[in-house]
Amino acid sequence: MKNILVTGGAGYVGSVLVEKLLKLKYHVRVIDLFIYDENSLNHIKDSNNLEIIKGDIRDAEVVDSVTKGMDTIIHLASISNDPTAELNEELTRSVNYDAYKLLLKYSRQNGINRFINASSSSVFGMRDEENITEELEPMPITIYSKYKALSEKLVNDASTDQFITVNIRPATICGYSHRQRFDLTVNVLTKDAITKRVITVNGGEQMRPNVTMDDVTDLYIYMIDADSKLINGETFNFGFENFKVIEIAEIIKKTLPFDVEIVIKPVIDQRNYHISSEKIIKQLGVKPNYGIVDMVKKLNQKFSEGEFENPEDEKYYNIKKMKETHFG
Repeated sequence: MKNILVTGGAGYVGSVLVEKLLKLKYHVRVIDLFIYDENSLNHIKDSNNLEIIKGDIRDAEVVDSVTKGMDTIIHLASISNDPTAELNEELTRSVNYDAYKLLLKYSRQNGINRFINASSSSVFGMRDEENITEELEPMPITIYSKYKALSEKLVNDASTDQFITVNIRPATICGYSHRQRFDLTVNVLTKDAITKRVITVNGGEQMRPNVTMDDVTDLYIYMIDADSKLINGETFNFGFENFKVIEIAEIIKKTLPFDVEIVIKPVIDQRNYHISSEKIIKQLGVKPNYGIVDMVKKLNQKFSEGEFENPEDEKYYNIKKMKETHFG
């Protein structure tokens, strides 16, 4: 069975992905700084097939060490989302761009043969095209999306017949995680609907592509053994439910088993895009198995079970936690 290195494996997506990988009997090594939640891997920390390393992907010695003996790297670690990245551009660049140079260098040097990179559909910024395909050049309008776009090029340029690379551009992810986030569109609106019985929509006409936690983690696992000829040097969009924010609020309201009020507030938000994922469907045959409704139901279940004692805790919000976290 293959050895998989997951950077950011204790994060929102990582903690779900690592659990799935272990269930499939992969040997998994996680490297993470555990900035947001020291306990996000507690449910699986005793697994015989799991190594957990607290370390910084900007440290050459650390990267050299953790890449040894691995077959595949799934690179999730980043300063994530636009507001958090805006706090410190130098920090964002060092993690979301400069660290790639180390990861790619030592991955190749130490015999890793597949690099699966988590980028973001936000690289498209504000576009007028009806459907944003991979053939269109990125037009990032934020610090976060700028370095995501630049790092994609590093990954593509590193591709060889022996070093398989692929970029995945997920839409905004939604759903439950052991390192839960309530600063993502579907999640925060669902949280407010459950805890306040009110969904406050800022603007509402902005188009947002979405993808579920289950589908995106399943995709990363699929990429481990996907035909290299079909993925090497490629970039794939991955988002299937393109809705206006007000439409997302309506879906949540209809899904939950109690009355919810929707309040709309005026706001200017430039981010507006409608991505197409036809390429990944046609080229790889990958289609979604879940939707927003499934994720809302799961979050409601977790709230009912008392999973979130204080949903306003800073650990659920990247920007709140980052403001109090000092690492540079």
